[in-house]
Amino acid sequence: MIEGPYFVLVVLGALWCGVAAGVFAAFSTFVMRGLGALPAARGIAAMNSINIAAVTPAFMAVFLGAAVLCAVIAVVTFVLWPEHATVELLLGCALYLAGSFGVTVLANIPRNETLAKLAGDEESEGSAAYWRTYLSEWVMWNHIRGGAALAASASFVLALT
Repeated sequence: MIEGPYFVLVVLGALWCGVAAGVFAAFSTFVMRGLGALPAARGIAAMNSINIAAVTPAFMAVFLGAAVLCAVIAVVTFVLWPEHATVELLLGCALYLAGSFGVTVLANIPRNETLAKLAGDEESEGSAAYWRTYLSEWVMWNHIRGGAALAASASFVLALT
């Protein structure tokens, strides 16, 4: 049974990963659809603006906070090696760290950086073509990182039961 500060840590991990999953779900279900309905130049400009605005303490606390919590939970789990729920705890950590944080770093951020380079050239046909590709690929990777965050949260909840 998980108890004391370790219990609190796992509850916080479940909550933080769940909140991150919610943010990713919001983007997949309506934000990106709304941006995709705009003319390419406006969609590019809006997404570039969102990408700049996203780097705030509030969003970073959710996104990076979940990653830090998962890393701490993984270390504590390896040190304590609890009799029950070890697999669920380590799986939850791996799901968030690789499936959400890793996918963001390796898939979403590079696409955002390429999109940022189109600033000032949003009206060109090349930019419009990249925007269509960007929407499709970015949303696919966003689904993956959202699903991974949700699965991590569920894994932590299972570990607590």
